[in-house]
Amino acid sequence: MADAKQQQQQQQPQQAAAAATGVWKTVKPFVNGGASGMLATCVIQPIDMVKVRIQLGEGSAGQVTRNMLANEGVRSFYKGLSAGLLRQATYTTARLGSFRVLTNKAVEKNEGKPLPLFQKAFIGLTAGAIGACVGSPADLALIRMQADSTLPVAQRRNYKNAFHALYRISGDEGVLALWKGAGPTVVRAMALNMGMLASYDQSVELFRDKFGAGEISTVVGASAVSGFFASACSLPFDYVKTQIQKMQPDANGKYPYTGSLDCAVKTFKSGGPFKFYTGFPVYCVRIAPHVMMTWIFLNQIQKFEKKIGI
Repeated sequence: MADAKQQQQQQQPQQAAAAATGVWKTVKPFVNGGASGMLATCVIQPIDMVKVRIQLGEGSAGQVTRNMLANEGVRSFYKGLSAGLLRQATYTTARLGSFRVLTNKAVEKNEGKPLPLFQKAFIGLTAGAIGACVGSPADLALIRMQADSTLPVAQRRNYKNAFHALYRISGDEGVLALWKGAGPTVVRAMALNMGMLASYDQSVELFRDKFGAGEISTVVGASAVSGFFASACSLPFDYVKTQIQKMQPDANGKYPYTGSLDCAVKTFKSGGPFKFYTGFPVYCVRIAPHVMMTWIFLNQIQKFEKKIGI
C-alpha cells in the first residue's frame, strides 16, 4: 500500500511535466510567431509610417521623409509603434501559429511528404483570414494613429497610444467600428499570407533540396522570395484598406466611399490598375524586410529553443 502511494507521488511530477510539455507544444508556434513579428516591427516602423503617408497623398518617399523630419521630428517615425506591436501580438501570433499548426496537420495526413504548392497556398489563405479577424482592431488603431497628424487640427483625435485609440474609437463610433475596414483587411491578409507563407515553404524546399544551400543561405533566400510575393500580392488590397480606414465624412455626413468595392471601382476609374500600386517601391521595402526579418527572427528563436531544450 505504501509502495503504491509512493509510486503515485513519483508519477505526479512526471505527469505534470508531460502536461506542461503538451501545452507548450500547442502554444509554441503562436508564441514564436508573435515574438518574431514584434521584433521585426520595431525595425520596420519608420518605413511603414512613410508608406502610409505616401498612400495618403503627401508626396514621394523623399518628400514625406523630409517633411516629417522638418515638421514633426524623428519621433514621428515611431508614431503608432504601440499599435504596431499590438497588431503583431494579435495578427502575426494568430496567422503564423495557425499556419504552422494547419501545415503540420496536413503533412501528417500526407504521410510526412512535402505538401503541393496549391495546398500551401490554401493554408496560407486560411491562416491570413484567421489572423486578420483577430488583429483588425489593432490594425485600425495603427492606421488612425499614423494618419492623425495629417488631419486639420480641429479633426485630430490626439491618440496617446494604441489602447487609447481603441477606447476612443469604440466610445465615439461604437464597438463594431473597431472592425471598420475588416473586409478589405481580411482579403489583404489572405493575399499577403498566400504569397508570404506558401512561397517561403516552397522556397525553403527549393534552396535546400534542389540547390543544396546551407541553412543561412536557405533562410535568407527563401525570406527574400517570400517578401517579394507578399508585397506583390497584397498591395492593391492594402491600398483599398487604407483608403477605407482613414476616410472621414464630409459636411453632410457622407463618406467618399460606400465600401471597399466602391473604393476599388472609383480608384480604377480615376487612375487605372497602376493606381493600386501607388508607393509600391516603398511598400515593397517595408513589407519585404519585415517578412524577411520575421522569418529570420523565427529561425533564430527556434534554434535557441532547441539549444536550451524546450
